[in-house]
Amino acid sequence: MLQPKKTKYRRRQKGRMKGNAQRGNQLAFGSFGIKALQSTWVTGRQIEAARQAVTRHMKREGQIWIRVFPDKPITKKPAEVRMGKGKGAPEGFVVPITPGRIIIEVEGVPMEVAKEALRLAAQKLPITTKFMVRRDYVEN
Repeated sequence: MLQPKKTKYRRRQKGRMKGNAQRGNQLAFGSFGIKALQSTWVTGRQIEAARQAVTRHMKREGQIWIRVFPDKPITKKPAEVRMGKGKGAPEGFVVPITPGRIIIEVEGVPMEVAKEALRLAAQKLPITTKFMVRRDYVEN
């Protein structure tokens, strides 16, 4: 599961996710990718599930880049606890994703294989995504 080795603070404020992605919104490494169309938090487990789906379908051929990393700690209070008494204990890590953000990139496989692999990965994520192809991509 993806999570940072060390964080500066154990707890962090929620923050707001408004607007579109300003960085990480172009294909930088691979020829194919999936782009987020909604804003939400994606957990490390969801990213790992998507990664496994892609590698299984591609039969470990080609190359994969995960363009997001969950570094925001999320806290949760136990069930049936009264209000007050401070913030809850850290539960896991998430990455805030805004529309336009590239999540996964793929290279070294045919377009049909990449499209199906990324479709399977998108099913593991809690947002709607769009399949992207590099502008200068040429089919062999």
